[in-house]
Amino acid sequence: MSDTLSPVFAALADPTRRTILAMLLEDDMAVTDVAAPLAISLAGVSKHLTVLARAGLIQQERRGRVVWCKLDPDALRGASVWMQGFGQFDSVDLEALEAFLEMTPPPQD
Repeated sequence: MSDTLSPVFAALADPTRRTILAMLLEDDMAVTDVAAPLAISLAGVSKHLTVLARAGLIQQERRGRVVWCKLDPDALRGASVWMQGFGQFDSVDLEALEAFLEMTPPPQD
């Protein structure tokens, strides 16, 4: 049995990655556009994007010389199903997730 939930929860545990997910809720973005508002290096952003991609939360696509990132709309489905097994969580509401992510302060590195 493959453990697909651990990478998802590990990726969501970091506030920078949650900020990136909130940004990608709005629209697909180039890596440089993702990095622009963050107070970390482009290399640091790339590492965070790699974690998100390996967890299946985002997809990356090269278009010419630019790498674009987009949120995978079904990325949280497995985590949502797992949490529903405890009977105390509703299914993932992406609008509520967006509101939560917008309230999360950006990291202060």
